[in-house]
Amino acid sequence: MASEPRNWEGAAEPTVTGGSFAGGVLRRSRRAWHVLEYSSVYLALIAALKVFVVIFVLSLPVTLAPLIGALVTFAVYANDRLVDLSDDTVLRPRRAAFVRRYRRILYVTAAMAYGIAVALSVLGGPLAFGLTLLPGVVWLSYAIEWIRVGGVGFERLKEVPFVSSVLVATAWSVPVVLLPIAFSDAQLTPAAVLLFVYFALTTLVSTEIANVRDVESDRASGVETVPTILGVERTRTVLYGFAALTVAVLGYGVSRSYLTLFEAAILSAGVLTLVAGISLLGRAEDRAALTVGAECSPVPVFVLLVVTSAL
Repeated sequence: MASEPRNWEGAAEPTVTGGSFAGGVLRRSRRAWHVLEYSSVYLALIAALKVFVVIFVLSLPVTLAPLIGALVTFAVYANDRLVDLSDDTVLRPRRAAFVRRYRRILYVTAAMAYGIAVALSVLGGPLAFGLTLLPGVVWLSYAIEWIRVGGVGFERLKEVPFVSSVLVATAWSVPVVLLPIAFSDAQLTPAAVLLFVYFALTTLVSTEIANVRDVESDRASGVETVPTILGVERTRTVLYGFAALTVAVLGYGVSRSYLTLFEAAILSAGVLTLVAGISLLGRAEDRAALTVGAECSPVPVFVLLVVTSAL
C-alpha cells in the first residue's frame, strides 16, 4: 500500500514551533487519539465505563460484563465505519482515509472482538448470550439495506429520523444494564430499570448531538434527520427537554428510594455534560468535538463514582 499517503488524516498535521520534546509528544498524542477515535476504540472504552457505572450503583460484583460490552461496541462500530466508508469519504474524509488504509485490520479485529465477546458471554448463561448478540442483530437491521422490490431498496432504519436514534439508544442501553445483572445472577430491580431509562435518554441525546454535526451535508444529500427537519435551534430545545426529563427520572428514583440522593447527583454529572454540549449546538464551530464530548458524558460519572468510593 505504498501509494497511500502516510498521513491518513487526509491533511497536513499542524506545525508545532520550536521542534521541542513537548511538541513531539503533542503530535504523538494527537495521532494516538485519532487512532482511538477513528477506529471506535474510544467508544468501546466508554461502553465499559457505562457497565462499571451500573455495577457501582447496583452494588454488583465485577464480572466479564464490562469487557464484553467493550468488545461488542468496538466490533459493531468498526463494522459501521466500514459500511459507511463511501459516505464518510465526503462527510468525514480524515476518518475515511484511516478506515480505508486499515480496513483489513479493522475487519479482522472487529470479527475477532465479536467472536470473543460471544464466547465469553456463554459463561454468563443464556440471557448474557442473547444480550451480547442483540447489538449486532440490531445493527444489521439498522445499517444495512436488506429488502429490494424491483430495483428499489427500502430505506435503512439508519436513515429514518428519530427512529434510528431511539433504536441506537435502546439497543445499547439494554445490554449495558442487563449484562452485569445476568453475570451476577441478580434480580431486576426498580433501580436497574431507572438506570436503563437514564442511559437510553442520555444516549438518545448524544446521538442527536452527533446528527447536528452533519446537518448541512445531510440537507444537501436529501437525508432526513431530526436536525434537518426541525433545524438546529428547535433541536436544541427538544434536547433540553430530554435532558430535563432525565433529571426528572433521577428525581423520581430518589423520591421512591430506588436511588440515593448521592447516586442521583453523580448520575446528573453526565446530564450536565450533555447540557453543556446542547448549549453549544449551532454556536461552536468544532461540531466534532461536541459529538465526542457528548459521547464521553459517562466519563465524569465514572470518575466521580471511583473517587467517592475511595474516600
